[in-house]
Amino acid sequence: MSKIEIGGVEHFYELTTPPDQDSSPPTLVFIHGWLLSYKYWQPLIEKLRETYPCLAYDLKGFGDSQSNLGDCDDSAFSLKSYAYDLKELLTALNIKKAWLIGHSLGGSVAIWGADMCSDVIEGVICVNAGGGIYLKEEFEQFRGAGEKMVKFRAPWLGYVPFLDVVFARMMVKQPLSRYWGKQRLKDFLRAKEQAAIASLLESTTEEQVHLLPQIVARLAQPLHFIAGKQDKIMETKYVKHLASFHELFKNHHDNIFEIDNCGHFAMLEQTDSVHEQILTIVQKCEQNQNKVLP
Repeated sequence: MSKIEIGGVEHFYELTTPPDQDSSPPTLVFIHGWLLSYKYWQPLIEKLRETYPCLAYDLKGFGDSQSNLGDCDDSAFSLKSYAYDLKELLTALNIKKAWLIGHSLGGSVAIWGADMCSDVIEGVICVNAGGGIYLKEEFEQFRGAGEKMVKFRAPWLGYVPFLDVVFARMMVKQPLSRYWGKQRLKDFLRAKEQAAIASLLESTTEEQVHLLPQIVARLAQPLHFIAGKQDKIMETKYVKHLASFHELFKNHHDNIFEIDNCGHFAMLEQTDSVHEQILTIVQKCEQNQNKVLP
């Protein structure tokens, strides 16, 4: 991994370059979800790196991007702040055109990022991401449970026998391998407490939940959604709700792809299907752009 300072915080990232240096395809930028890290994109990147440059990084406060955090205000972990970090990262790496691919919370960051960097971002693909509906009681319970879960973590949990198996079975339709269970447990335990809690609370206020569809509605870029049919964390009805605000949905109803036998980790549970969809979406958009060029 490489590292770069963005906003005073060291961000760790991985940038691959395809073998064909003569072409200039867009860079695929992968944004992870809550309590995770860039690593969950690796199986997908291995399939895509021969065709597209791929950039994956750890959001500040998660994974390896935790150095020099200092005394940050909670707003530093808002969707807007993460989108600004993304903008700075793309500028620092001299990336002129990109597609954003975000998982769960990372999908919201990607939507904000596309709105903020409209001159660079050519399109967005949200994986297991949706929303836009504020349910007061449910959200209060979710926020409270998430905050307690983070606050009462203990390092010794990493040594509890078979806890990695539990993490390999959480939020998925079929169990992941123990490798991913161990990785999820590791990322859960090492996430910065303030970042974990603030990013959860800042992104789930009534104001922020209602703002997301407004941003989707004004996006000029293509916006697509990949959903797991058995996803209990982000149910397909919430994915469809957010997708419905975009022009693609209004005109064609073809910006949502549902994957069967899939929970909340589509990029790990159904890597081949996600890979195929990303290629189809990006290549179709590239072809359409080439048609309108003089």
